[in-house]
Amino acid sequence: MARVGLVTPEQRAWAWYDWANSAFFTTVVTAVFPGFFATYAAAGLAPAEATARFGLITTVSMATIAISAPVLGALADYSGARKRLLGLFMAIGVCACASMVFIGRGDIGLASVLFFIANIGVSGSTVFYDSLLPHVAKPSETDRVSAAGYAMGYIGGGVLLLINLAWILKPEMFGFASQPSAIRASFVSVAIWWAVFSLPLFRVVPEPATGPKPEGESGVAIFAAFSRLATTLREIRKYKNAFYLFVAMLLYQDGIQTIIRMAGVYGAEVGVEQTSQIAAFVMVQFLGIPFSFMFGALGTRIGTKRAIFIAIAVYALATVLAYFMTTVTHFFILAAMIATVQGGAQALSRALFSRMVPADRTSEYFGFFAIAERFATILGPLVFYISVTLTGSSKVAILVILGFFVAGASVLSLVDEEEGTRAAQAS
Repeated sequence: MARVGLVTPEQRAWAWYDWANSAFFTTVVTAVFPGFFATYAAAGLAPAEATARFGLITTVSMATIAISAPVLGALADYSGARKRLLGLFMAIGVCACASMVFIGRGDIGLASVLFFIANIGVSGSTVFYDSLLPHVAKPSETDRVSAAGYAMGYIGGGVLLLINLAWILKPEMFGFASQPSAIRASFVSVAIWWAVFSLPLFRVVPEPATGPKPEGESGVAIFAAFSRLATTLREIRKYKNAFYLFVAMLLYQDGIQTIIRMAGVYGAEVGVEQTSQIAAFVMVQFLGIPFSFMFGALGTRIGTKRAIFIAIAVYALATVLAYFMTTVTHFFILAAMIATVQGGAQALSRALFSRMVPADRTSEYFGFFAIAERFATILGPLVFYISVTLTGSSKVAILVILGFFVAGASVLSLVDEEEGTRAAQAS
């Protein structure tokens, strides 16, 4: 693993959590659950209505974690409980995911509740996971380590997705009574995978030391967390480059996360069968591996911000082409385009933000980073919901997503990498 940029035991153990939780994102969020929800759990609903319902559930769950993430981050920094809180949210997500085995045909209520809880679990855990990055990597290493983590995620998620795909395509061969039974079993496999491969992080990565507590700060952790949150809200504007990056991510991550979360139901709406969707998502997983490493190297060579600009441009072009998508071939072409930039854009955003915030308060600031990522999963699906409700089609929502990329790139142009890094180190 040292060859791919993970040179210390702590960096390798940290990256295993990308391997672990990516199974949830690939199988549940992206490849299998959306189609399962639309055609099985929501049986009896019109396709467009199922798309709208799925978008609404995603919106509510992401809004919940976005609102709570900064407070949780401040609480973790104050109490020195990053790993414990990570473990708590991971356990919530694992239990909800495993419980998806009980979803029956037309059981949209249970499917919605479990998907909501699982989203809370995985999203909450990544707040604390991301905040550990600057504690396992030096500023000069964050691009490489973050990109390697995403590449690990592609491999781990892809391997399990291949296994799940085999189950779903040939259920009888693996002892399943039907395809829905195989799909439900795949959700259990995700829960087990997620829990088992999280263990290295908890065993090897040390809990970062807490910073000195300001004079007069309450000894009651939750009240101190709210106090620190108010301070962070004021201070983040002093780190203007971190603030510009935060706003830019609010915008362009909205486009990225909407594509990730709505591709399956949008594909189903235009007639792409679930087996074809899963095959395309498997391709994305493995095609994304070398490009994640490439973007990590590219960020070091030409600058992280410039590399992110390249990724945004590819996303914008893919969004325009998605408006005209009508066939399975179109779906595969778009999936290939996304695969080249998906891991790189997110890994470099995480790395750049980690260099622009104070090292002793990373969970607080990554709570705000989580706002960017989670509100990014609110506005886009909400646009889909509104679009379908008003027009009966998701086409209009595609054009709105393009606007997120354009606006995000405009704000990103204001970020000065070197100045932002110097300001964080000086603090």
